[in-house]
Amino acid sequence: MTRRIVRAGVQLALFAGFILLLVLFLDNRYRVLPASIHGHLPTHYSGLVVTDVTVSTCSSFNVFSNCKVNKDTWTRVDKDLYLRTGWTSSAYIHFERKKEEELLPTDRVVLDMKIGRLNPQSMEGASKSDVELWEQRPGGIWLKRTAKRHASDSQTTVTSVDVLFGADAVDPRIGWEVRDTPLLLNSWTEQLEARVTVRRGDPQKTKRAVPRINDDGRFKIMQLADLHMSTGLGACREPVPAELVPGQSCEADPRTLDFVERLLDEEKPDLVILSGDQVNGETSKDAQSALFKPVKLLVDRKIPYAAIFGNHDDEGDLNRSELMDIYEDLPYSLSSAGPDDIDGVGNYIVEVLGSGKSAHSALTLYLLDTHSYSPDERQFRGYDWIKPNQIRWFQNAARGLKTKHQAYTHMHMNMAFIHIPLPEYRDNHNYFRGGWPEAPTAPGFNTGFKDAMEEQGVLFVSCGHDHANDYCMVNKDKNDKPSSWMCYGGGSGLGGYGGYNDYVRRVRFFDFDMNAGRVVTYKRLEWGEIESRIDEMMIIDGGTVKGPDGAN
Repeated sequence: MTRRIVRAGVQLALFAGFILLLVLFLDNRYRVLPASIHGHLPTHYSGLVVTDVTVSTCSSFNVFSNCKVNKDTWTRVDKDLYLRTGWTSSAYIHFERKKEEELLPTDRVVLDMKIGRLNPQSMEGASKSDVELWEQRPGGIWLKRTAKRHASDSQTTVTSVDVLFGADAVDPRIGWEVRDTPLLLNSWTEQLEARVTVRRGDPQKTKRAVPRINDDGRFKIMQLADLHMSTGLGACREPVPAELVPGQSCEADPRTLDFVERLLDEEKPDLVILSGDQVNGETSKDAQSALFKPVKLLVDRKIPYAAIFGNHDDEGDLNRSELMDIYEDLPYSLSSAGPDDIDGVGNYIVEVLGSGKSAHSALTLYLLDTHSYSPDERQFRGYDWIKPNQIRWFQNAARGLKTKHQAYTHMHMNMAFIHIPLPEYRDNHNYFRGGWPEAPTAPGFNTGFKDAMEEQGVLFVSCGHDHANDYCMVNKDKNDKPSSWMCYGGGSGLGGYGGYNDYVRRVRFFDFDMNAGRVVTYKRLEWGEIESRIDEMMIIDGGTVKGPDGAN
């Protein structure tokens, strides 16, 4: 009896060893083809895939309800589909996502998603298939899922899901696409135009754009000041004229974007500076939807851009750090949060390289966060100021770059962009050209940033904030020579205030001729003299500040 047990044990061990060797052999033989093992995804497909999507709802009156899906593999899009306006209800999109190696034979992968009341199968006029068919989910969501995978499906499979809002919602991210119909949860979500946007294929990291002087020595910067984008179409404030087309009411965001789009195509700028208040805080319950709209125009045209913040950008649902996280990951963005150890978010430098294959900077742009409201309303009412540690950062950065800039064999120039004007913008004894219908709302406390800029050779600075002011100002230094220019961009968005002497929205440009070291600035209007450059003037010549009388 004992011998039979031992013999059986030996036979079992030998059989187990044979099975192990067979598995190792097959594993080595097919290691390069995990898709043939899992039966779902080709080997070159990496990351996560969406296997299901649903909507969860909950009520504040029901203590047993919650807006969670009880599975570890589900991800919630943290945007209330009611935009926090539902008194008693909330609703959220959830999607299930799995890694390739974790997919089971029973899992089905989402190939497509549509929104509607009717089954897309009946709309397509095709017969149902056991392999692919449309499955209904709450909110009018229909999913096309399949258990079979082919290499050709890699870049069409849904790999992530997000939510945007508004009839004009767009998504500038690579591989993302907004569904063309709002979720149909109920009349409230339809009114808010809650939209699903999906990413297909592998998540793609965007290459950081490298701005460069053109071969003819020219370079053009477009400053978009105070766009004031909303979640949804937005409401016009003091539009001039009230109707561009008789009988066509004014919708702020579409009209602003039409204006910007026209100038992008006519002026063809090489770089766009978003100089603050891109987001109209109080009307942007989903700041991401607002932020995406102007960026989409730039991404579609492959134009690099850099963004800083104004006092309204973070009055919606996202703070400055969260907004900058979005900007940093978008295509063609040069935006950066900057150092963590100084005040503000968005203190950084953009270098524009020389023409051809030059590795040297021809233009240096300093962008700084001017914050929002005064931290000391009792003594200094109004708006905040650039902090001493920001000025030290700027000075150290400028000094550190001087040696590198001197290695450039051609002319190098420095400039800066901020949102809130400096206290020196108030001095109406200086020469200025352009409109000055409203009192500059510069901070009451002067930390000396303008002096620091002049010491480091910054030729001009341009701001936004005061929508109806659009002048450029220059004063004289202690040697009676013109010092740096201070310009306003002029408000461009119909969602921000106008209201001063029939103010027409406008955009400022800076046109560089690096061959002559010359900068010409001008503005373009949304209405009226739309083909003309207004207040055109040369502010830099030979790489130095040019005064109004032509003197340097």
